[in-house]
Order: sequence, then C-alpha cells, then structure tokens
Amino acid sequence: MYSQEQIAALASYLGTISVVGIVGGILMIVGYWRIFTKAGQAGWKSIIPIYNGYVGYEIAWKPVMFWCSLVLGIVAGVCYVVGGSLLGVIGIIASLAAGIVYIVFNYKLAKAFGKGVGFAVGLLFLPFIFLLILGFGSAQYVGADQ
Repeated sequence: MYSQEQIAALASYLGTISVVGIVGGILMIVGYWRIFTKAGQAGWKSIIPIYNGYVGYEIAWKPVMFWCSLVLGIVAGVCYVVGGSLLGVIGIIASLAAGIVYIVFNYKLAKAFGKGVGFAVGLLFLPFIFLLILGFGSAQYVGADQ
C-alpha cells in the first residue's frame, strides 16, 4: 500500500497542477477578452465555450475553418472511443489534421495583429503569456488573413 508521505506528495503535486491550470486558463480568458475587444468584437464572447472558438477563427481566419476543426475533433474522439484498427487510423489522421488547422490558426491570429511566425510559435507553446502580450501590448488588429 502507499505510505502517508506518498499520498501527501501526490496530493500536493495534483493541487499544484490544478492551481497552475486554473491560473493559466484565467490568463487565457483575459487575453482573449482583450484580443476580441481589439478586433471589434464584444469581450464577453471570449467566455462562451465553442462560440469563442468560432469568433476567434472569424477574427483571425475564416469561420468555416472553425467548423472543419470542430468536425475533425469530433471524428477523432468518436474513432478513439469506438476503437478498432481502421477507426484508430482515421482517428489519428483526424487528430493530426485538427492539429495542423490549430497551428495555422495561431499563425493567422498572429498575422491578424501584425506579428510574425515567431509570435505564432509563442502562441502555440505559451498561449497564456502570448495572448496577454497580444491583448495588452501595442499590436493593432489589421484584419483577418483570408
């Protein structure tokens, strides 16, 4: 069985991870709120799940790409849950395609605010920091890149 020290260490670790995740999520909401406002959208749209993604794609790219990403994510999830070798392959392909769409979205978002590839990489790997930089920094919305 596990010792009291091991259980305490696990609880401490999980608590720390939870706090970091919650703080990161709040920072991302604040950053998106400011980004939406800069792009002429209402800030409250950033806190509505799914709708915030649609508006984000509208700001940065094309709303139809949001629907493509959503469908790919659903297909991947269903394939993983149902299982089977063929469905597993389809799930992997759908996941990769959704990931590529998300990478391009980050690039388009950076470009919509006059930033480059380096900033897009920052949005991809450290979104809670780079969304705040985009929202509170001097970057101005220049429009969606079609």
